[in-house]
Amino acid sequence: MSDADADVDADTDAPSLPDDLEAVRESLIAWYEADHRSFPWREMDDPYAILVSEVMSQQTQLDRVVDAWEEFLERWPTTADLAAADRADVVGFWTGHSLGYNNRAKYLHEAAAQIETEYDGTFPEAPGELQELMGVGPYTANAVASFAFNNGDAVVDTNVKRVCYRAFDVPDDDAVFEDAADDLMPEDRSRVWNNAIMELGGVACGQTPRCDEAGCPWREWCGAYASGDFTAPDVPTQPSFEGSRRQFRGRVIGTLREYDELELDALGHRIRVDYAPDGEYGHEWLEGLLVDLADDGLVELDEAGGKTVARLER
Repeated sequence: MSDADADVDADTDAPSLPDDLEAVRESLIAWYEADHRSFPWREMDDPYAILVSEVMSQQTQLDRVVDAWEEFLERWPTTADLAAADRADVVGFWTGHSLGYNNRAKYLHEAAAQIETEYDGTFPEAPGELQELMGVGPYTANAVASFAFNNGDAVVDTNVKRVCYRAFDVPDDDAVFEDAADDLMPEDRSRVWNNAIMELGGVACGQTPRCDEAGCPWREWCGAYASGDFTAPDVPTQPSFEGSRRQFRGRVIGTLREYDELELDALGHRIRVDYAPDGEYGHEWLEGLLVDLADDGLVELDEAGGKTVARLER
């Protein structure tokens, strides 16, 4: 392929952003600042509180996060408090509030310890440095950098992809989405911009769009609004929780919170009514579940008198 052909292909994949980007940017920021959903972490720049909100919000609706977030910070208001906590208590809190994926609680606890021991209690500010914290990937690092320090790149989540795809015909390609989102974001305004564009996707440009009802500020530029074609990249469907391995992992943690330790069969009968030692959901199934939890550092397994005993890791 010649360089000229490559340039043509690159141009074909490039998003069609409006010429007047400043008007696009200011209209969205003005719309957001005039009225937006109120979440307490949006009203502060404390990196610890924001990190907790970001970790809790993964796979969990924001409305459900607020109470858990407030209780968590009341119990462990600083990274020092969280680092000094018993990890079993942190995981137990997570399970008790149905936040799912208990590994996130473990990683948050470990990240707090890193902040205290490796960073002298002070959060790093750049996305790349924040990724050095346990359990903090590129998205979460960028979100904390943006919302706590106004020092991030454009956040690209499902809502932002949907908005860019519909409004500016951005191709369904992660790298192109990131480039388009970066081009759209005004310089040195990552805090308000990332909040605003995610709000647009959550309130006005959902899977069922509410362009006029929500007063979408981008209607005059939006290709989907002009054409009436509101297709967008598929949104992954969350696997059913009922009966899932994830559900029973949570039941194991919740049950072991009530007892110092439990032998395998005693635990099995407490977490599912159809538990039978030699059945489909018996010793082998439960041992596999417990080994996974032990590998994740959440459960300890011991052999006592020829029987396996489980307890929470402390």
